[in-house]
Amino acid sequence: VQLVESGGGLVKPGGSLRLSCRASGGILNDYAIGWFRQAPGKEREGVSCLSTNDGSTYLANSVKGRFTISTDSAENTAYLHMNSLKPDDTAVYYCAVGPKLRLGVVCSVSEYAGWGQGTQVTVSS
Repeated sequence: VQLVESGGGLVKPGGSLRLSCRASGGILNDYAIGWFRQAPGKEREGVSCLSTNDGSTYLANSVKGRFTISTDSAENTAYLHMNSLKPDDTAVYYCAVGPKLRLGVVCSVSEYAGWGQGTQVTVSS
């Protein structure tokens, strides 16, 4: 499956963005879906992951209450809805697909593949 992210940009603190991850060559609902980010000088980290089997979600502590992950099966697209953005959210955001577990979801970089090219999110006044 090939993934293409979009929707990044420059936004002021407190603003919102919606990132999109469009899939081709495969069906997103056959996998777990993950959003990850990598800030300059830091390792790539899991932001939010979704099980398309039982709906389990993972949210990093730093984004709980602000970010939401969703999918649109008709569009074969996943989304990351980001609200109340902070400068610390500045990073390149990537989507990837992972193992579809019978129960629950994992959200570690090593378990995911099919990485897109990423989309830059910059939060600055």
